[in-house]
Amino acid sequence: MTRRPESSARRYGQVFDEVAAEYDRQRPAYPDELVDQACRIAGIGSGDQVLEVGCGSGQLTRALAARGLHVTALEPGPSLIALARGNLAGAGEVEFVNARFEDAALPRGRFRAVFSASAFHWVDPEVGWQKAADVLVPGGTLALVQYFGLSEPRTERDQEAALGAIRKVAPDVAADWPAYRDLDATLAGTEQRRGNVSQVWAWLGSYDVGRDYAGRLFGDVQVAVMPKLVEHTADEVNALLRTMSFYARLSPGQRQALARENEAIYQRLGRRIRASVVTALVTARSSAEGDDHRISPQGTPH
Repeated sequence: MTRRPESSARRYGQVFDEVAAEYDRQRPAYPDELVDQACRIAGIGSGDQVLEVGCGSGQLTRALAARGLHVTALEPGPSLIALARGNLAGAGEVEFVNARFEDAALPRGRFRAVFSASAFHWVDPEVGWQKAADVLVPGGTLALVQYFGLSEPRTERDQEAALGAIRKVAPDVAADWPAYRDLDATLAGTEQRRGNVSQVWAWLGSYDVGRDYAGRLFGDVQVAVMPKLVEHTADEVNALLRTMSFYARLSPGQRQALARENEAIYQRLGRRIRASVVTALVTARSSAEGDDHRISPQGTPH
C-alpha cells in the first residue's frame, strides 16, 4: 500500500509481529527460480555473506540458507524473529539480529548481497537506499522480491468484488490501495524507470520510496517477473487479510464486516475467489559513482 509518513508506517508495520503465527502460516514462500536468478546475478554461492532486511518468520531466509549462504537476518519484530529462529533451527549459517535496518550497527562493505522480501518499503527511504549501498562490497547486489497484484481478464471480476468489499467497509483504506496493472504495463513502467532502482520499486508497489539519490548508488537494474493465479476460500482470504498492514487500521466492527463481505463473495461465486499476482525480483548493482557519495558515520562524505 502507499507509503505513509514514517511514524505511521512503523505503527502499521507492527501488525506483522502482532499476528506472527498467522503470518507464518499464511504468507507464501518465494519462487526458487527467482532466488536462483538473484544469486546468479550477484555471483554468490556457498559461504558468501549476505544480509536480509526484514526476514519475518524466515520464508526467504530458508531459501538463502539452503544455498549455503551465510545470512545475517534482520527483523524488528520479537515474535517474528523468535518464529524464524525456530523455523530455521539447524537449517544453515544464519545470524538473527532483532533490529530495524535503520538502527542496526552493520559493518561497511561486508556483504556480497542485500536481500529483502516484502519488507524494504517499510524502511525509511531517506536512509535505506544509502545504507544498503554502504553495507555492500563494491559491486555488490541489492535484491528485492515481493508479490504484487496483477490485472488480468480471468480474475478481474473476483478482484473487483474483493476491492469493492474494502471500499464498502473502509473507503479510506480502499483509497490508498495500490494500482493493479496488466503485465505489459507493469514491465513498461519498470523499463522507463530503470535508471533508478528506488523508482522501479516505487512503481511496482505504489510506494512513496523513490529517491533521486538512489540513482547514484546503484546501476544495472534488472527486473524478472513470475505471474501466478491464486485461489482461496473466504476463510483463507480473511486469514490472509489479517496479516496485512492495513488490517491494523480497521475497527473490530470493520473487521467483522469485511469477513462477512468476503464470505458473501465466496457464496455468490460458488467457487474459490481468484486473484492474479506477480512475483517481481528487482536487482541492482552497487555503483562506483555511489562510492563517492556515501556518507560516513560522522555525516561527512568520503
